[in-house]
Amino acid sequence: MDFYKINLLFVGFAAVIHIISFAAVSGLQFKHSPGNITSSLGKPVEMQCVLMMDEGDEEYEGPPDVQWFKQGQPLEFSDTNQVQMPFDDDTWLVISTLRIAKVQLSDMGAYHCSVIVEDDETVSMEGHLQLEGLPHFSVEPIHMSVVANANLSLLCVAHGPPEPVHIIWLQDGAPLNTLEDPIALSPSRLNLTGLNKTSSFSCEAHNRKGVASSSSGVITVLPSQPQDVKAVEITNSSIRLSWSPGFAGMYTINLCTVQVKTSGEDFISNPDHMIHNQNVNIPPVSYLIADLRPFTQYDVRLACRSSEGISDWTPWMNFSTNEGVPDSAPVNITTVLNGTELLISWAEPEGEINGELQGYMIEYSTPNMEQVALDIGMLKELSVNVSQSLPNITFRLRAYTGAGYGPWTQMQTLSLIPADVSRSTGQPSSPVLSWHWWYVVMAVAVAIGLAVLMAIYMAKLRRKETRFGEAFEPMMESGELVVRYRARRTYSRRTNEATLNSLGISDELKQKLQDVMVDRHKLTLGKTLGEGEFGSVMEGLLTQEDSVLKVAVKTMKIAICTRTEMEDFLREAACMKEFDHQNVMRLLGVCLQTVESEGFPSPVVILPYMKHGDLHSYLLYSRLGDSPVYLPSQMLVKFMTDIARGMEYLSSKNFIHRDLAARNCMLNENMNVCVADFGLSKKIYNGDYYRQGRISKMPVKWIAIESLADRVYTTKSDVWSFGVTMWEIATRGQTPYPGVENSEIYDYLRQGNRLKQPPDCLDSIYSLMFSCWLLSPKDRPSFEVLCCQLEKALEELPDPQDPDEILYVNMEESSGELGAVGGRDPNIAGGMCSLGPLKGTESVATAEIHPPGRYVICPQHENQRLLNADSVESLNISGSTPTLVLQPSTRSTPVPTSEMNTSEDRDGPGSKRIMW
Repeated sequence: MDFYKINLLFVGFAAVIHIISFAAVSGLQFKHSPGNITSSLGKPVEMQCVLMMDEGDEEYEGPPDVQWFKQGQPLEFSDTNQVQMPFDDDTWLVISTLRIAKVQLSDMGAYHCSVIVEDDETVSMEGHLQLEGLPHFSVEPIHMSVVANANLSLLCVAHGPPEPVHIIWLQDGAPLNTLEDPIALSPSRLNLTGLNKTSSFSCEAHNRKGVASSSSGVITVLPSQPQDVKAVEITNSSIRLSWSPGFAGMYTINLCTVQVKTSGEDFISNPDHMIHNQNVNIPPVSYLIADLRPFTQYDVRLACRSSEGISDWTPWMNFSTNEGVPDSAPVNITTVLNGTELLISWAEPEGEINGELQGYMIEYSTPNMEQVALDIGMLKELSVNVSQSLPNITFRLRAYTGAGYGPWTQMQTLSLIPADVSRSTGQPSSPVLSWHWWYVVMAVAVAIGLAVLMAIYMAKLRRKETRFGEAFEPMMESGELVVRYRARRTYSRRTNEATLNSLGISDELKQKLQDVMVDRHKLTLGKTLGEGEFGSVMEGLLTQEDSVLKVAVKTMKIAICTRTEMEDFLREAACMKEFDHQNVMRLLGVCLQTVESEGFPSPVVILPYMKHGDLHSYLLYSRLGDSPVYLPSQMLVKFMTDIARGMEYLSSKNFIHRDLAARNCMLNENMNVCVADFGLSKKIYNGDYYRQGRISKMPVKWIAIESLADRVYTTKSDVWSFGVTMWEIATRGQTPYPGVENSEIYDYLRQGNRLKQPPDCLDSIYSLMFSCWLLSPKDRPSFEVLCCQLEKALEELPDPQDPDEILYVNMEESSGELGAVGGRDPNIAGGMCSLGPLKGTESVATAEIHPPGRYVICPQHENQRLLNADSVESLNISGSTPTLVLQPSTRSTPVPTSEMNTSEDRDGPGSKRIMW
């Protein structure tokens, strides 16, 4: 009999002793009911019901089932146990036990037992389960936004037992009341008057068992609506608004948004019909809404923003632009001549009237009569008395509104023909000028044009220059143009000095730039390696005194516009030229190429050529490329360690990167990571950046939370970015915060959220990257600590040369060009060597050489194992049939036997030759 049954027997005997004084009666009756129990959260609880039944009662067969009830509702899925045992010769006891392993608040209440036999129900007495422990909260503070200086009421409700429960309110961790205050008794309501600072509120609940803390609710203080919105100046095409920003508490309002739509437009169903949606920096607190249509009604609303958020929008307010003149002239002009009466009629302009049409004006004249101008009001026809002796009449029309006159119609000349002949015209008649006048005008225009072209040509000819210097110069005696040649080297020196001098920089900076500036003519550009929104990276060749160096050339599409920007650029270039660390990209030089349309030369940055490209692309290629590559944890941690070493070096030089990410780290031919794109590339961003207001583009998913809020960068903000970069490496190139928009990142981080642990990331590595995202910058580790921790983690990982730990995957590329991400060179350690097709198949086998003398058979789509050099007798890849001779003890996973031929003892006793 196991312990469980023994326990039941002890319980049964206790029940027998409890009811021994009861007389035996026929039928069913409960001799023991659940008692009142007081326990604590998480403790085990047991309750019992004991039913007495007569053995000879014929109303039922076998022991009845005892059903448990809580608060009058049956317990369907409860842990109950029922045992039957004899009490005397004619009486049996049915003992039912209800067990609760870990009692919770929901388990409190009244319990009883019930037995139903043939519609007859027998019910026990009720017992109550009460809990004592720390208070629990049913209502806690929640996050909300309020208008500055508004009254606010917060509620906190906590319960025992034991009672009573008292509440202490905390604002930003500081208590607001004591346990003796009237508001301390739960439920407690905190009334706030004029909250002007964003604060975190929480509650502490006290009873005699201890103290419990609620969750925190952040009350964000937003600005109130803008006030006194009015139009201070209205024209027929613009409205100038002024307003008073609302109260923002202790925060400053420095940005307001103005939205404008045409009256009657439904903004909710047609949000794209918004005419203006403009952010306005204040002060001044005014904005000119331009490019409006005349005599049109517009609806305007405003909202203002502080560092905490945006205020509510003002109601839509209606403004109308002033009248304008008509856009076009009257149309459908018709003339009818009847004797000495000329009837002219027309139609209203077809374009926009831009106001209320108030009438028309006509001008007409004849050869012997001066021009006459008549305002004829709203009439659309006019009768003119003319003489038959007049050869013609000339006239034109225009419409006008209260704002002024619209454009004239084209001047029309009508020949006065004999009476009874009428003519309608919609086009102008023959021109008044005779034909010979046109020839005179054309001749004068041609002569002027030829003179201008000749002057331009002569001016350019005298100033023409080539890359070698001045090409033409007049001789003193004859005045003829002759060619003067100047050597390129001399020209280049003059050009560099002239360019630096023209920038107006200090002599001290010129001295520092002696080893930085590179002659532009020594640089030859090749194909483009990558291109972004603001710049591109190209392959290049840099001619040196005794060699030609392959380099990467970064050009900037955005020109430097001010002397201060240019001086900052060159000063950082001089600083970067001194960097000397294997994990920091070294600047080779800078040259300035002239752009005619810009005020300052455009900088060109010359960097070492990195064979495997940027780290982010390499990680993506290893996971999503045509030939995926398994990157072991040792390699990923090594990438992280390399970056930490480079950043430790930069921080020791008091240099802040500001843009650390996997895309800004490069891989050289030895698979070492170099930190790059610092300082000089701060304007070159890609699609991972979010434009905040009208200030700049920011890589929000990599930037520290304090930098997002205040735009302040420190070494500890670089540590935050390094943690995100570690996450990129651990996920092999995934985008951080998947599913979270750039514009939502700040709120997401402020709520305490961080990047989740990647599935195959070591706990020690994730703990290290999580420490980079601590809220307080001073709590984050330094790069020196990070470097030490990563080096220690790298040492603790298994030896990457262990054959049982490494899986190689083919990663060949169709082209052997340098710089391709993931490319291998067969002439260097770790390169792939193609061995030809497998026998009887179309699969290609390769061998990979690893120092010091390790080989691996690499059939595609098969697991591959390293072979020690001691086990490899020979490797022949020069013939048409590649062969690999192995010692018998070699541990490997060779090509399947169906794809290889083996022969023994051909290369010595015990050896085996494998051919495929």
